[in-house]
Amino acid sequence: SVIVQVKTSRHDNDWLAMFSKTVSAFPEVVDFYRMSGEYDYLLKVQIPNMASFDTFYKRFIAGIDLQDVTSSFAMENIKYSTALPLEHL
Repeated sequence: SVIVQVKTSRHDNDWLAMFSKTVSAFPEVVDFYRMSGEYDYLLKVQIPNMASFDTFYKRFIAGIDLQDVTSSFAMENIKYSTALPLEHL
């Protein structure tokens, strides 16, 4: 699992539509968020190895106007759940 954070200098609707379409087309991207804070977008990328990530990264940055991209690799999955905490309702 790789967490990819993206900064962009563009925030117009045309760029966002193109970026969303481009990122959503990558099967490796399993989660994709527009964020508040220092980075504008967060992607969760599932890949089998570093060579696969390098291939993904080169395809990802090709032709997209980005200001900054940083990636963090998960070393261990300590907790994973898709259950919603609804007990309080």
